Amino acid sequence: MSVLICKNILTEGPGTIEDYLKLKKIPYHIADLSAGERLPAPDAFDTLVMMGGPMSVNADNIYTYIKDEENLVRDFISKGKKVLGVCLGAQIMAKALGAKVYAGPQEEIGWYNTKFTENGLKDELFSSLLTPNSKLLTVFHWHGETFDIPEGAVRLASSELYPNQAFRYGKNAYAFQFHIEVTRKMISDWLRAAPDFQKIKKDSETFYSEYSVRAEKFYEKFFMP
Repeated sequence: MSVLICKNILTEGPGTIEDYLKLKKIPYHIADLSAGERLPAPDAFDTLVMMGGPMSVNADNIYTYIKDEENLVRDFISKGKKVLGVCLGAQIMAKALGAKVYAGPQEEIGWYNTKFTENGLKDELFSSLLTPNSKLLTVFHWHGETFDIPEGAVRLASSELYPNQAFRYGKNAYAFQFHIEVTRKMISDWLRAAPDFQKIKKDSETFYSEYSVRAEKFYEKFFMP
C-alpha cells in the first residue's frame, strides 16, 4: 500500500492520519498543492487522501489544482482504489461525482454532534467511529460550505445545521465534512483568535481523547491492505 495525501493549504495537514501511517510504516507522499508542488503519477498509489482548506471548491479558476484533485477522485474511484476526503476534500469528491457544492446556512465551527443514518450504522468501516451502542458522535467542525449527496452515493451522517455530513461512494470512497484528522495543536493553531476559543478549548479537553481513539479505529479499517 502507498498513500497519496493532497494538501490544499499549508496549515491543514494530515494530522493524526500521518501519525497512523508512520506508526504502521505505511508509505505515503504529501503533495502540498498550495505551494505549487506537482502531483506525482497516480498509478504509484492505491489510496488517495485529500485534506481541507478555507477556499471554495467552486473557486477552481483561482485554485486550479482543485480540478486536478477532481480528476484524481474519478481516476481512483474508476480503478476501485481507496479515497478519503476531509472537509474541502469531501467537497471536492462531491463535485467530482457530479453533485453541487454551495454555502451552508452558517459556519459550523467547534465540537458538534453528528447523527449516523441507518446506512451509516450498517457501514462496518464508518461505524467504527462510534462508541458501542451509540448513534451520535461529537466531531470537530470548521466549515461554511456543504454539498449534495452525489447520485449513487450513500449518506452516512448528518448534523442539525448540515444534513449531509458524510457519504460513501461505492465500497472504498468516503467523504467527511468534519475533521477526523485534527490534533490538539491543529485546533489551537486554527482557532486561537476565534471569539469563542475558550469554549472550543474546553470542549476539546472533554471530547478529544475519545475522538482520537475512534479516529484510529477508522484508520485501522480504512488503511488495511
